[in-house]
Amino acid sequence: MRIETIEKLCCPFDKAELSLTVIHQDDSGNVTEGFLICSECKRLYPIITGIPIMNPDEYREFKFEQPVLDKWQSHLSGKTIENFRVVDPEDGNQLLQ
Repeated sequence: MRIETIEKLCCPFDKAELSLTVIHQDDSGNVTEGFLICSECKRLYPIITGIPIMNPDEYREFKFEQPVLDKWQSHLSGKTIENFRVVDPEDGNQLLQ
């Protein structure tokens, strides 16, 4: 997915901005692997094979996303994912602000 297209996306829950972490890009500069994090609700949306997975929580299966998140752990800077949201263990597992 093109970065210009990704920059037009917003969180489907609260319409807040998303920050992009690129894990891999193809030769054309398109993002093929990475994730988006909502600035408000801290939900993490993975980008897999160039497609952002932005389904409502009730349609997501954490067990299927877990292997990808484990692979990307070094890009989360020590943070973890609970209920599809980024949490900081140093803050007593409170949602990041």
